[in-house]
Amino acid sequence: MIPAQPSPFPFDVETTALVIIDMQRDFLLPGGFGESLGNDVYQLRKVVGPLRGLLDDCRAAGMTIIHTREGHRPDLSDCPPAKLRRGNPSQRIGDSGRFGRILIRGEYGHDFIDELQPARGEYIVDKPGKGAFYGTDFETILEAERIEQLIVTGVTTEVCVHTTVREANDRGYDCLVVSDCVGSYFPEFQRVGLEMVAAQGGIFGWVAPSSAVRGAITSEFVEVAG
Repeated sequence: MIPAQPSPFPFDVETTALVIIDMQRDFLLPGGFGESLGNDVYQLRKVVGPLRGLLDDCRAAGMTIIHTREGHRPDLSDCPPAKLRRGNPSQRIGDSGRFGRILIRGEYGHDFIDELQPARGEYIVDKPGKGAFYGTDFETILEAERIEQLIVTGVTTEVCVHTTVREANDRGYDCLVVSDCVGSYFPEFQRVGLEMVAAQGGIFGWVAPSSAVRGAITSEFVEVAG
């Protein structure tokens, strides 16, 4: 059990996956797409340290680990026109940015930050939308690995994290959102986004800090190894 809100979260390392959502250079690095929108990327950078520690523990425990990236084909054929033209940013998806064409697969900015590069044997899911299920083989991976619970991390809390958790909830997966391993450019969105997950007795899932999650994973791993 992981101490969590609104109640302890039951899990088994063999049926639980760590999901790391969109920890990409375009979103997190100074000078990237996220900053070009007027955002404070430091709000997301605060996630990196706690998430790296959690990732190390999950790797040591032999858990299934899945990294997602939001982005599009170079010809933008998988990017709906409405998404492409939405808002009034200084740069749009597909434009040339500091780290290559923005959110285009294969570009430097589309890839993961150096601190959270996937290891051999870990899954990478490239997604064209906000949620991890739409237009991907994410659910196929979960079924193949016999996953029942998801420990969800990454950015941003109120957009891609929330979308993935809501989609997973509808499909019957139990989701735990790690409060200091998810981030938003907007502190108020971060607070409310976490409250929404655990509201009404856990309408979308559970919320816990990385210290509680890491403690439970380490204990579970020691018991299994013993």
